[in-house]
Amino acid sequence: MFFSKFERLVARRYLKAKRREGFISVITGFAFTGIALGVATLIIVMSVMNGFRHELLSRILGINGHIGIMAVAGVPFNNYAEAVKEISDFEHVQTVIPMIERQLLVSSGSVAEGAMVRGISKDDLLKKEILKNSLQRVNIDDFAGNNVVIGNRLAQKMGLIPGDEITLISPNGKVTAFGTVPRMKSYKIIGTFEVGMYEYDSNFIFMPLESAQVYFGLKGAVSNIDVTLDNDNYLREMRKAIEESVGAGAYVYDWKQTNAAFFNAIAVERNVMFVILTLIILVAAFNIITGLIMLVKDKGRDIAVLRTMGATKGMIMRIFFMDGAFIGVVGTSIGLALGVLFCRNIEAIRQFLQDIVGRDLFSAEIYFLSQLPAEIDYTEVAVVVIISLLLSFMATIYPAYRAAKFDPVEALRYE
Repeated sequence: MFFSKFERLVARRYLKAKRREGFISVITGFAFTGIALGVATLIIVMSVMNGFRHELLSRILGINGHIGIMAVAGVPFNNYAEAVKEISDFEHVQTVIPMIERQLLVSSGSVAEGAMVRGISKDDLLKKEILKNSLQRVNIDDFAGNNVVIGNRLAQKMGLIPGDEITLISPNGKVTAFGTVPRMKSYKIIGTFEVGMYEYDSNFIFMPLESAQVYFGLKGAVSNIDVTLDNDNYLREMRKAIEESVGAGAYVYDWKQTNAAFFNAIAVERNVMFVILTLIILVAAFNIITGLIMLVKDKGRDIAVLRTMGATKGMIMRIFFMDGAFIGVVGTSIGLALGVLFCRNIEAIRQFLQDIVGRDLFSAEIYFLSQLPAEIDYTEVAVVVIISLLLSFMATIYPAYRAAKFDPVEALRYE
């Protein structure tokens, strides 16, 4: 054992402050609480950041693929079936989906909204697992002809329900002697979808590929090809292979390129928050130093008596080291438990607080997601715990050293 029974007994007694040592006890309590809150807050913030990244990534890749191929200069892919077959044979390619994607205006009555219309076949739509699972009151067999599926939030904004009709208006219409006439056509809503990401739920409309080809005048052609890989680690390699395959007639891009600014902002914010919240633990560690120094000064006579009874400097140092370490270990343990428990119930806690204050505390319009995510990375949790314990142990070294260097003769002379 590193600590003798005598040392543990004395250290435990010093932690139990007497009435006249109340101020020391208060400082110790602040240190204890500061470490617990610092560790808990750091775990919660890092988990929420991880949750944001994971949820956004899963939804982005749930609607879009890892790699996109887009027709350039307004020339559609007329031989897309051949390209789909060729790319499907590549290693690590999971799905290849031809589609038509255009931005236009959708109206119903006096309400109009901008929307992204994506033409996709029924079989390909079902290949998108997140999209398939997000369909609400949709009979997929009805996904044909002039029927469409729209985002749930878009339907709410426009006051639409399944069975209603919408009119799609494209500015790229027919050229007549009187100018360009916008292309307009009505479609029936057969249901809605909600993937949990505001940008998609409030902007996207899915229609059958054949109907999109007719509407946009792309008979037998598509404007985009969506490629999903079985492993994101092969992204760069597969993008290069696809670029060589399609040649100069198409623009090839990947999800990291189109979302780089967004995910870089999350990474920077995550790192900054880690540094800032670690300072909370550091401040609490300084409280440990203050509390122990005051305890050493208050226990000067006790230290002198122990020294005269044969206690070595090492024993005195270990006694006060145990006191500081106990604060750090218990504070860290409670912070760890609080942080993990909070993260596991974060959405229920949000709903509870929302009911109390009567306000939306996590607006989907601002934060992109409809639910507050938290994903615990236990490797990061271990790093947080180790940092907290190291700072706590380092904070005890100087007060413990001062206690060991305490001159018993001087202490007894002034008592």
